[in-house]
Amino acid sequence: MDPEQAHPREGAEVLCVGSELLLGNILNSNVRWLAEALAALGIPHFRQTVVGDNSQRLQEAVREASRRCRLLVTTGGLGPTTDDLTTQAIANCFGQPLELREDVWATITARYRTRGQPIPDSNRKQALLPRGATVIPNPTGTAPGMIWEPQPDFVILTFPGVPTELHAMWRQTAVPWLRQQPYGRGVVMSRILRFWGVSESRLAEAAAADLNQANPTVAPYAGTGEVKLRITACAETGQGAEALIAPTEARLMNLGGSSYYGRDDDSLASVVLNLLMERHQTVATAESCTGGGVAAALTAVPGSSAVVLGGIVAYANAVKHKLLGVAATDLERHGAVSTPVAKAMAAGARHRLGADWGVAVTGVAGPGGGSADKPVGLVVFAVANAQGAVAVTQRFGSSRGRHWIQSVSVGASLDLLRRRLLGLELENAWA
Repeated sequence: MDPEQAHPREGAEVLCVGSELLLGNILNSNVRWLAEALAALGIPHFRQTVVGDNSQRLQEAVREASRRCRLLVTTGGLGPTTDDLTTQAIANCFGQPLELREDVWATITARYRTRGQPIPDSNRKQALLPRGATVIPNPTGTAPGMIWEPQPDFVILTFPGVPTELHAMWRQTAVPWLRQQPYGRGVVMSRILRFWGVSESRLAEAAAADLNQANPTVAPYAGTGEVKLRITACAETGQGAEALIAPTEARLMNLGGSSYYGRDDDSLASVVLNLLMERHQTVATAESCTGGGVAAALTAVPGSSAVVLGGIVAYANAVKHKLLGVAATDLERHGAVSTPVAKAMAAGARHRLGADWGVAVTGVAGPGGGSADKPVGLVVFAVANAQGAVAVTQRFGSSRGRHWIQSVSVGASLDLLRRRLLGLELENAWA
């Protein structure tokens, strides 16, 4: 039976407000974050809705939710402009007037004074809340949220659409409040295991027995070059959920072998940087087809300045020769996309920038520039240290386009360095 039919007035729904979401102008990361946050509290979550900045449609969505769920979480539409309609629309749904909350207005005006800025009159609407609503303070912005029960057994929590504000307000106010309410069904905990260089189908086949479990459940997800296995367990306590996850996690890590590289918020870049930090070693990059993507991935991780010395984007052969020391004869004889050139680029980056490790990538990202011998999607990766350089060639094909080839090449470059740092076998590493 469908869970909504079995429990018509149970669980939570998420309502995201903003025409920019419907137009695709911004990625709706809030809905994913809230889904995980609700699951962590053991609160069943049955539906997600997106509505534009239209009062009538917003009111219809709220009324429909009030007939289905006990908890409605909204994001967006709490700003000071005319298209910020959420609070007024919700109040209209239940025939309640808005009242000026002097305490909220005082907080908003104090924030502007601290910044030395004049207070726009339009911000006064952010201090208007339905009678009886509890304020969710906003520690980083001017738009407060609210906890309001407009009718028995139906509660609305509102939050701004700005992710950093939502996250802070959720953790500081919503989580303590929700833990005291009867919405949860124990604790739901998830663990994400990350693998690089193995296909989703191959990993799923190896983990077939685990995929059929009831608690914990295991679900595979494919990304750009990586596969994730999400383990989710439900128990009365967090410790109990962790105990359910642990044996499955160990088994799946073993099944993944050298393809397993991290879990939860780990990335190939963060894993590589941690390995380098543990060894007190440094790295430099030399990139052609990725145009600096490898260096960007590394330096996006906090603390990367301790080990990343720099990088060289060498698109032209002349730059490969002059800045990286690639022999002109290798470029002429083998071409820019070749094992000798990739190795020389990695060694050149290491030598010129004085790093312990050099990472290089050269390839044909397309859509043009390919040939019969070197088609679009052909990429060569190399890693060099004091003992020499190694290289791996990969044929990604052209069907997924230039951006995908560049993105997966960044990951493959970092994975090659990871494997070298760990002393893993490179033969058939990405088979």
